[in-house]
Amino acid sequence: MLKRNITTCVLLLITAFTTNLFAAADPQRIEFKSTDGLLITADRYTPHKADAPLIVLFHQAGSSRGEYSEIAPRLNQLGFNCIAVDQRSGEYSRGIDNETAIRAGEKGLPTSYADALPDIIAALRYARKNFPQSKIIAWGSSYSAALVLKVAGDHPQLVDGVIAFSPGEYFAHLGKSKTWISDAAKNIKTPVFITSSRDEAKSWASIYQHIPAQFRHSFIPETPGKHGSKALWKKYADSPAYWRAVTAFLDRYR
Repeated sequence: MLKRNITTCVLLLITAFTTNLFAAADPQRIEFKSTDGLLITADRYTPHKADAPLIVLFHQAGSSRGEYSEIAPRLNQLGFNCIAVDQRSGEYSRGIDNETAIRAGEKGLPTSYADALPDIIAALRYARKNFPQSKIIAWGSSYSAALVLKVAGDHPQLVDGVIAFSPGEYFAHLGKSKTWISDAAKNIKTPVFITSSRDEAKSWASIYQHIPAQFRHSFIPETPGKHGSKALWKKYADSPAYWRAVTAFLDRYR
């Protein structure tokens, strides 16, 4: 009996080790076209079966897919496949250049926050096409958090859930309505989780109220917190609180 128990424990340890090792594998660099033909670069963190839930990760202003180089492997360990996308509005994060933004600049294309909307739609279409059996969760950071909420309202067939870190009505100076995001949010028909730094909560309160009550969930930290998805970076002392809230929301997809 003792020998059998020892063998079982060893096998469990080996399984846990290899699972974590597999989940931490280097991402696969991929490319696909935006709706206007611009080539988009993304990283696939997909160690699980093709029907596992998939999170499509979008970065904040001035950033790149590198924003998720620490976050995506942890999401893998929670059982999710991930794709981290370079939108055309961005630059650099954690040692990784935004290749989509570089291409857009070379072509003389506009790269405002709103101009990244086609990239987000294209990435979610790519996810639907290539992972047809998966639940698709759109995850945004800052301006892209607002855009994934808009997509969820305008194109409900593309998403099965939304996570939005620090969204807001960021587009009025670009000629959009001051309620551009809220107007779409009222049409959302899928679970939504919104969070931010503590002081930013008032910036998304109106958007949140427009989301049907049965779909909306939120987390406001007791600490000052951080802007965007970087709130989850382990270098920040309050990141565990964010991770607990995000994990609780994601449990419905596992």
